[in-house]
Amino acid sequence: MTKTARLYKIEQLIRHRGSVSFAQMLDSLEVSPATLKRDLEYLRDQLGAPIVYDRDSNGYRFDAPAGAAAWRCEKHELPGLWFSERELYSLLMAHQLLAGLDADGTLSRHLQPLLDRIHELLGPGGDSDAQALMKRVKIVSALRRPVPPDSFERMGEALLRRRRLHMRYLTRARGEVSEREVSPQRLVHYRNTWYLDAWCHSRERLLRFALDAVQEARVLTVRAKDLPLRQVQAEMDSGYGIFAGGTRQQALLRFGPQAAPWISREEWHPEQQGRFLDDGSWELRLPYVDETELVMDLLRQGDQVQVLAPDSLRAAVRQRLAAALAAHGGPPAAA
Repeated sequence: MTKTARLYKIEQLIRHRGSVSFAQMLDSLEVSPATLKRDLEYLRDQLGAPIVYDRDSNGYRFDAPAGAAAWRCEKHELPGLWFSERELYSLLMAHQLLAGLDADGTLSRHLQPLLDRIHELLGPGGDSDAQALMKRVKIVSALRRPVPPDSFERMGEALLRRRRLHMRYLTRARGEVSEREVSPQRLVHYRNTWYLDAWCHSRERLLRFALDAVQEARVLTVRAKDLPLRQVQAEMDSGYGIFAGGTRQQALLRFGPQAAPWISREEWHPEQQGRFLDDGSWELRLPYVDETELVMDLLRQGDQVQVLAPDSLRAAVRQRLAAALAAHGGPPAAA
């Protein structure tokens, strides 16, 4: 057990038991008496832990200064390295959630040292609870598109070092592969895959790139062009979904009474406006700049949604419904 782990363990023992004898600490830490004495002195003298010997209980406890509440001693923190047990379990839960987003193990590989450290700090009893917790947290990520680990790591390196990237990128809509030099601005995780918002130096504008469409990437020595985060957010987050760029429009939708209880609790866009109508339906107004994803999501609602405006969005939904009907052998819908 490392020195840092021992310091955590001593604090944990005292905090949980109130008073712990020297022999009990030796038994738990499995170190020599001389090592334990040095650790106690280090906690008191270097880290300011209010640990005192209590003759009545023949053990070590936290000493509350005059007028101080007991919780202040229980919450004593080791500078730069202290987490309470509750915080450790929170970190463990966060690790499990991140692992659920991680189709190819890239994030999990980098987070593994943190996970090992959490298990070490929780100790034997806490570690068994941690294992049980992890077994009872399940993340289901349907239709996710895995990202090659090398691409993801190079994107992260370029973001951290503020360097440009050279990419070979597949534009799926045209089936074309192009060479791009970009300045990464941020990584975005959306609907089970990753995207890179970057300044494209060949197009001279902000674009969003799907990481699973990056065929090759390498970090350049040239410093990246830095844009204010507010500008990135304004240009890339103005409309519904992952598509960015284009003229901003307002969609007006009405969801039937059957879907309304669920849709009314969903955030489709931070700037959306919604209200219940007298018949129990839900009217939703939200901005969009590209209708592609919005149309797909509206089709998933079936007969529970009606596009009220604009006409172009309503026409796009009708066209997709007509094509779907024709694909299933039905007559084409009237225009």
